[in-house]
Amino acid sequence: MKLPELESETINRVIEMAWEDRTPFEAIELQYGLKEKEVIALMRREMKPSSFRMWRKRVTGRKTKHLKQRGFIEGRFRSQNQKGS
Repeated sequence: MKLPELESETINRVIEMAWEDRTPFEAIELQYGLKEKEVIALMRREMKPSSFRMWRKRVTGRKTKHLKQRGFIEGRFRSQNQKGS
C-alpha cells in the first residue's frame, strides 16, 4: 500500500493517536486523511514487529476505536493538538 508522504512529527502524532484507546480511526482520518487500513500499514512500517502485533491485538475488536461501535459521546477528551471541531 502506497502511503502519502508525511513529516516525522505527523507520523509520531498518528502513532500516538492510534495507541490511544479513546481516539477512533475516524478522528485520524479527519485530521490526517489516513483511512484505517493506511493507519495499520503505517504502524506496521514504523513499529518493531513485536510492538505492531501487540498494538493489533489491543485494537482488534475494541469498540472505542470505531465511532459506529462506541456506546458513549460524553466524556470524550480532545487534545489541543487535534484539528477539527
